[in-house]
Amino acid sequence: MDIKKVVVAGGGVLGSQIAYQSAFCGFDVTVWLRSEGSIERAKPKFERLLNIYLATMEKMKTDKSAYCRGFSKTPDLSDEEIDALKEQAQKAFDSLTLTTSYEEAAEDADLVIEAIAEDPAQKIPFYEELAKYLPEKTIVVTNSSTLLPSQFAEHTGRPEKYLAFHFANNIWAQNTAEVMPHPGTDPQYFDAIVQYAEDINMVPIKVLKEQPGYVLNSLLVPFLSAGQALWAEEVADPETIDLTWRLATGAPNGPFQILDVVGLVTAYNIVIMDPRSQDPETTQGKIAAKLKEKIDAGETGINAGKGFYEY
Repeated sequence: MDIKKVVVAGGGVLGSQIAYQSAFCGFDVTVWLRSEGSIERAKPKFERLLNIYLATMEKMKTDKSAYCRGFSKTPDLSDEEIDALKEQAQKAFDSLTLTTSYEEAAEDADLVIEAIAEDPAQKIPFYEELAKYLPEKTIVVTNSSTLLPSQFAEHTGRPEKYLAFHFANNIWAQNTAEVMPHPGTDPQYFDAIVQYAEDINMVPIKVLKEQPGYVLNSLLVPFLSAGQALWAEEVADPETIDLTWRLATGAPNGPFQILDVVGLVTAYNIVIMDPRSQDPETTQGKIAAKLKEKIDAGETGINAGKGFYEY
């Protein structure tokens, strides 16, 4: 199955990374966004990614430990080969198409990667509208962090060509891509997405059946929730919680440093899916209220320049 044109729906933390990495690896990438305002908010994310790629690649010339697996299959690169990668990064940035048009995005698309908000009320209308314009050949995948593909398969109009495709953050360095079918996924499309993951320098993680949170978030979400609960119940502040985790385990980051990378909007969307969050006296309700306060202040994470920390 020959994938050439890729559409990424959503320009948030992961949507922008998936789109840019796909373009970096030579695919024709269109990013669909809801509004002109969304396009303007996405542009700085792509500029930031370009700068990260270029700076990291330049550092690789003198510091081999700076190598990122998403850049190249091998760390053994000459300065000339690194310069070629830098040209590739600039070309990827220049090649991206951003649009609000379903019709323009869907035209001749081989693959659509949905990376919009973690909210069924937004995902379902998106799938139903997109289905009006897609060619028969198009595979559709969701990057949903916690929702199952079987929840949405029928709304896509092509359940046999629909599955989940989930990335870790900083995909150029933490280059895993979880591939998870629902019971109605045709195995040939599962195999096609596994191959696509390899083609964009990811390590495909084959999740053999539906699991909320896949492998990664089945481990990560409870960890982040535990940190947020300590904060919401005023047991300790984020800096203390992070420091405790780093010192006691040797891990490079604590839960709130990770949340700044994930994005507080994503964290908020996850917690409000829990019915307990509707009660302001519950731990979940307190987490939701505290996250909403930071979001309303524009403190949404690393891409905003401030979340739990300043950048």
